[in-house]
Amino acid sequence: MNALGKLFLKGLVVVIPVTLTLAILWWVAASAERLLGVVLKFILPAGWYVPGMGLIAGLALIVLIGLLSHVLIFQKLFNLGEAIFHRLPLVKTIYTAIKDFIDYLNPDKKNEMGKVVMVQLPGQAFQLIGFVTREQFDDLPFTPTAEDPVAVYMPMSYQIGGYTLFLPRNCLTPLDIPFEQGMKLVLTGAVTKDVEKTDISSGEADNP
Repeated sequence: MNALGKLFLKGLVVVIPVTLTLAILWWVAASAERLLGVVLKFILPAGWYVPGMGLIAGLALIVLIGLLSHVLIFQKLFNLGEAIFHRLPLVKTIYTAIKDFIDYLNPDKKNEMGKVVMVQLPGQAFQLIGFVTREQFDDLPFTPTAEDPVAVYMPMSYQIGGYTLFLPRNCLTPLDIPFEQGMKLVLTGAVTKDVEKTDISSGEADNP
């Protein structure tokens, strides 16, 4: 029975992530088809609607929003909506957590936070994984007091929050791993097992 129980748990480890991923994709596709399908049926002449057009319209709408996000006037509108969310107590917490997590998929954010580093705070034995977000501060309304400062974002596990610290460069050790692997390590609390082993010793790594 113990052997069967272990096999059952191993099966769950394989089945649950796949099932949840497919279920989420199915829910998103079905929601787009259901909501936008109603709109298309109302707009299009009778008999023109074909199942699946709602999903295609949803994908096209997302692409359109991505294009509009580069237009200044729409950027201001998006920022206004975001500012409203940040003023609502409960909504602010949920929105910030989701947005921070989704930002990990944003290619622009990947470029900004492309450097993965190990942070060693002065006088402390523990280490934290962080992502370099800024090395120049000329356009900010303040100047960090740290010597040779670097802005490092350190998200918490499962993106329940995070911190941006302005640290001396000598507190950072670059990690020779891609952004995705570094973020996966942090988000899962280092539970993930598919991150390749890399040599992260300070003697073999250059400063960021």
